[in-house]
Amino acid sequence: MKETYRLDPVDRRLLSRLQQDAGQSHAVLAETVGASPASCWRRIRALQDAGVLERPVWLVDPLQVGCGVTVLCNVRMRSHDPANREAFEQFVQARGEIMECYSVSGDWDYQLRVVAEDVANYERFLMRSLLCHPAVANASSQFALAKVKYKTALPVEQ
Repeated sequence: MKETYRLDPVDRRLLSRLQQDAGQSHAVLAETVGASPASCWRRIRALQDAGVLERPVWLVDPLQVGCGVTVLCNVRMRSHDPANREAFEQFVQARGEIMECYSVSGDWDYQLRVVAEDVANYERFLMRSLLCHPAVANASSQFALAKVKYKTALPVEQ
């Protein structure tokens, strides 16, 4: 298991601010976290090198780009042999509409978060792709009615 990176209070404030807006200048970040711009730059580089910071991204509004339907889909595998799981996980990686995939405990083997333009678009994905995959035994879909909470920022400040 990978060892946790030791964060000091300035690192925590820096991570919190970067998760809110990764486009801030080092000068602005320095002022908000209580460090010099050079120190902020060094800390960001160290956090990148350690793998704590992966990459800066812009978040896209799904409704604005025609992905207004969100579905939580539970998947049960036909068998649990390594080749079957690997084939399914490769399928998941290749499908753009699958936003997240978790191997889970309990009655199901995987949980997917899938986005689609509309219900018909999701049905095509489900019936023509997911359920046709040789590793998949069955699936259960729950349609999100409303987004009550959605966060990308981890709670790093204590």
